[in-house]
Amino acid sequence: MTKNPRQPAMRYHRAAQCLIASLGCVLAGCASHAKQLVTLRDSYYADRMTVAGEAADKLIQKKKSDVDVLKLDRAMIQLAAGKPADAEKSLREIRDRFDALEGQDIAESAFSLVTDDTKRAYAGEDYEKILIRCFLSLSNLMHDGSDAKAYALQVTEKQQSIIQAGGDDATKNPKLAYKRVALGAYLNGALQEATHRDYDDAARSIQLVVNWEPDFKFGKQDLSRVTTGHHSEQGHGVLYVFTLIGRGPYKEERAEEASSAALLIADRILSVTGKHSLPPTIAPVKVPMVVCSRNRISTVRVAVDGQKSGETETITDIGRMAVDQYQAVFPTIMARAVVRRVVKKGAIYATKEAAQVDNPLVSLALDGVGVAWEATENADTRCWGLLPDKIQVLRVELPVGTHDVSLTPGADRANIGPAVGRKVTITDGSNTYLMATFPDSHLVGEVLVSERQ
Repeated sequence: MTKNPRQPAMRYHRAAQCLIASLGCVLAGCASHAKQLVTLRDSYYADRMTVAGEAADKLIQKKKSDVDVLKLDRAMIQLAAGKPADAEKSLREIRDRFDALEGQDIAESAFSLVTDDTKRAYAGEDYEKILIRCFLSLSNLMHDGSDAKAYALQVTEKQQSIIQAGGDDATKNPKLAYKRVALGAYLNGALQEATHRDYDDAARSIQLVVNWEPDFKFGKQDLSRVTTGHHSEQGHGVLYVFTLIGRGPYKEERAEEASSAALLIADRILSVTGKHSLPPTIAPVKVPMVVCSRNRISTVRVAVDGQKSGETETITDIGRMAVDQYQAVFPTIMARAVVRRVVKKGAIYATKEAAQVDNPLVSLALDGVGVAWEATENADTRCWGLLPDKIQVLRVELPVGTHDVSLTPGADRANIGPAVGRKVTITDGSNTYLMATFPDSHLVGEVLVSERQ
């Protein structure tokens, strides 16, 4: 039989088409999420709220795949800038968006397996989903307080649903080890106590705080007070000082070796998703890692009318929570990266088979595309980047009237920045709430005050 001389050329043409398509995936990569936020974050930490807000709005218009997580950062800008109602609106939108995404097969979408995780919809980390409820409650508390209790209850409900969704088997559900977030229970306890009748409900909430955050200095003292049904002395009210201190956790890209646990999970995924087998060795893969920022500030010292009233204490350690939760589920994240590596290697091999490539140069070219395809992957570093490191609180009982409150950032026994002041009005038997953000040695934005009549 006479061979068609055009057949090898046609096969190579098909291989070339595959080569070009693969290169398209390679070139689809972009700068990491963190690198695109330099202006926004630098402006926020430098207390240039207008510039930070404008940078957030521009990125929201430009980066459609990152809209949800960018709106979380914008909410923090709005809150610090004295616009808690706007912050609440933004947070509520993303809360609902993340809830809707939970029911979809996002993690193993086919497109993310041939590109990287930055191409899938961002559904939020577990700690972010919980903290959205925390900041919804705080934001609402700082403008009218009508829904603060409902949001506070959602904090506990959400963390419970996240843990239960992983199953009851401790060997297969790493989320069972998650530490509970006490802020929601604390806020609910404060609001219940202020009714002067729901002390039993307040006591149950504060008991949860003591159980979940045993290092919280004021926990046992608060529990003793609400158990006896005593909000404040006659002619007095209560000031709650909430501070958001330090720069919070963020994600960075790292090349990591797959652990045995990750390889086991990857093998299970591959057995379900396709015909690929797991190679005996896997080179390091790019993955995101949650890391804590280095912070000098450790507390905010509070003085009222020139007299020291105490220091804010940590009710929620966001940095530690984020790192601990992420480490718990990291084998699954690594497994997804391993699966993606195997799928890409398999795709190159399948391309050669389909095109019947027998020319060493074309084969080498396809191998080169495979290497470049893997090398240009971006780890998904999207995250809620303007979170504080810690949420702290101090409760102060004060006589009725107007008082000068002074806040000074501190570290260990020394002050590290200038004091800022704000007048507050205390009403008999009521709570007054104050909030301030200190990512470092100075305040950013405004000192917010919400007074209840």
